[in-house]
Amino acid sequence: MDNDLINKLQIENENLKQKLQETELQLKKYTNGDNHKRYYEKNKEKVKENGLKYLKKLKDENPDKLKEYRRNYYLKKKQKENNIIEIEKN
Repeated sequence: MDNDLINKLQIENENLKQKLQETELQLKKYTNGDNHKRYYEKNKEKVKENGLKYLKKLKDENPDKLKEYRRNYYLKKKQKENNIIEIEKN
């Protein structure tokens, strides 16, 4: 009884490991690689232009959200500077 259960669990475990490896290989195609870097290098101006359009639209429609974004940026920047200073002190 116990051996059968153990064998079934081992087989299931191996199958799951194999599926996991297959899934990781599929994800590598989307997460790793230089395709996204090359895209932004080729379309740098277009991406910047779209970003500016979005900011202008946001400024007109929801200025409070823009204030929130800028405040978050400021706080993160301040935190990074503090972290750098602490690292230099140590």
